[in-house]
Amino acid sequence: MAIHVLAVHRDTVGTERAAGGSLAGAYSVGIFCWLLSAGVYIAAKWVSSEMPPWALCFWRVLIAWAILLPIVHRHFGAMVALMRARGLELLAIGGMGLGICQGLIFVGLEHADATTAGIIIALIPILTMILARFILAEPMGRWQVIGSILAFLGIVVIIVKGSPAALLRLDLNPGELWIVAGAFCFSLYTVLLRRAKFDLNRLALLVLLLGAAVLTALPFYLFELVLDERSTLNTSGLIALGYVAIPGGAVMYYLFNRSIEALGAARAGVLLYIQTIFIAVLAYLFLGEQLQRYHLEGAALIVAGLLLIILLKPATRAGETKA
Repeated sequence: MAIHVLAVHRDTVGTERAAGGSLAGAYSVGIFCWLLSAGVYIAAKWVSSEMPPWALCFWRVLIAWAILLPIVHRHFGAMVALMRARGLELLAIGGMGLGICQGLIFVGLEHADATTAGIIIALIPILTMILARFILAEPMGRWQVIGSILAFLGIVVIIVKGSPAALLRLDLNPGELWIVAGAFCFSLYTVLLRRAKFDLNRLALLVLLLGAAVLTALPFYLFELVLDERSTLNTSGLIALGYVAIPGGAVMYYLFNRSIEALGAARAGVLLYIQTIFIAVLAYLFLGEQLQRYHLEGAALIVAGLLLIILLKPATRAGETKA
């Protein structure tokens, strides 16, 4: 199980490099990557009242794309060839995973706290596994089903804030529902990217997917401008935008690409769970958010579900090889 943000083939290369290099160094890069990613949630929540969500999404992916584009100049020929052959597919997959997903999460952070968002995002690997079962026909055993149900109940506990009566009254926080929708989009993106198997250098592929995200986020950003939802680019707004686009954008994407090369997609992706801890700590330090009882109860159910999924894998059928 992994978060395949980038190209999802050639994982054996990463494993070989990790074996021959510094495993501790490779994990350090991956952990630092998720720390930078956690900071994006804090920055987005910090300026949620000053910068509309799609403006933040659009400028984040545009600046990250512009920074990374020169780095992959040696692959321009292959990138152009792939765009000509599979341009619509790239647009759909990149737009969903790096555009729509981020925009929905930023919309959600206007109403939900960052701590809750971080816990909900931990649901992504489980959603990915379920979607992979239906789209890619990947095996899913009894314990994986039970684990998925437990994790789903954990999300319900968080959304209703531990009160079943809130569910009966439909007294739900719309921001948390938007974040769940964002997690679903990213999970679907992960599965579709795995199925697509684009034959291109990982970082070059990421640049193409970011370009697709720019094109996808642009209409939403323009719609915000039509509605006169304009960014307040004061000092805090500029700091937040600079962070989410550069350290939390281009640098984070580049480091995750490096961690995949060193560790392989499976081990690099599992580090996603550390992001939830980073978000909770940073939200406490910078936003004054507190962990509530329902956060802990929901997180406990999600962790229990994840343990069932990870530790009790379905048996591999004869003739199949494990991923």
